[in-house]
Amino acid sequence: MPRLVDVIVKLRTVWATLLALALGGILILASGADPLAAYGALFHGAFFDYWGLSSTLVKASPILLAALAVIVPLRAGLYNIGGEGQIYIGGLFATLAGLSLPPLHPVPGIALVVLAAMAGGALWAAVAGLLKAFRGINEVIVTLLMNFIAIHIVSYAVSGPLLAEGAPYPYSEELPAWLRLPILMPQSDAHAGILFGLAFSVFIAFYFTRTSHGLALDIIGRNPKAAQYAGLSVRRDMVIAMMAGGALAGLAGGLEVIGLKYRLFHLFSPGYGFDGIVVAFMAEANPLLAPVAAFFLSGLKAGSNIMQRAAGVDGTIVEAIRGLVVMFVAAGLAWKFHGSSVYAFLQARRKAANHPIGAADP
Repeated sequence: MPRLVDVIVKLRTVWATLLALALGGILILASGADPLAAYGALFHGAFFDYWGLSSTLVKASPILLAALAVIVPLRAGLYNIGGEGQIYIGGLFATLAGLSLPPLHPVPGIALVVLAAMAGGALWAAVAGLLKAFRGINEVIVTLLMNFIAIHIVSYAVSGPLLAEGAPYPYSEELPAWLRLPILMPQSDAHAGILFGLAFSVFIAFYFTRTSHGLALDIIGRNPKAAQYAGLSVRRDMVIAMMAGGALAGLAGGLEVIGLKYRLFHLFSPGYGFDGIVVAFMAEANPLLAPVAAFFLSGLKAGSNIMQRAAGVDGTIVEAIRGLVVMFVAAGLAWKFHGSSVYAFLQARRKAANHPIGAADP
């Protein structure tokens, strides 16, 4: 029984998501549509339809990397809310590198662009890491405000220095064709970017469980004072963790440029950095669960239009369902309890029911 309760408690994110979908079904029913038909259209369109699945994979690629950009600093006790800005800077660095490279073989060319994107995101995140480590300035505020700075820097770049000749909209020149990522699903936009996210998920899980530095970051996240007393370089590792998160988010921006859009656009990220925060907490900072959570959230985004067309559900209801998922998952994570304590509480309630106050013991 205690083990069963422990399993139920550990799956609280799943129960929170199911509860959010149930309440979303009530909203769908109130709008006059059939919830089962609506959800059937959504999940079939997002995960079992060829074109819908390709759209889900396209969205899952940056969302997964943005989630990992939150998870790595979070394991070190830092909150990286700046994934969106780091995505923009990564996309900018990738574009600058791609437009300046001479003709190369695709493999080294793509590698250089990817490294440039990661460097851009890492440098942008280093500002918040240094301010936190050496001045004690709250990283949440710094990373959040730096999002808007990054967005405006990219807007200026594509409206001025990088503006393509004759462009009717702020965007850069197109990158060379040899810098484009391979397509995973023929005749679709699903590119190889998702493979980067999956590979980094496995690598990060290995890093935190099988390397001394990864275990040190975990110790810093749990108790920085004890880590400092034990001789760990707390300040240095804080900066490293934040830069690693920024590099992953920058990679997400770079892959958007060379995998999907092939040029840098004004406002090219529709909030992937913020979606990554949701996925990170849905996965409870577990890098191996992040792909599942990213795939699910991306499916909700990709299948919303299909549900709207097939079941006649207004798009705002889909946004409300996503909001409910975020709210219930956050509430489930904020409710701190353990399976053993829940089991002890149930046992106490059972004893109280069997032996009411005032009743004589046999």
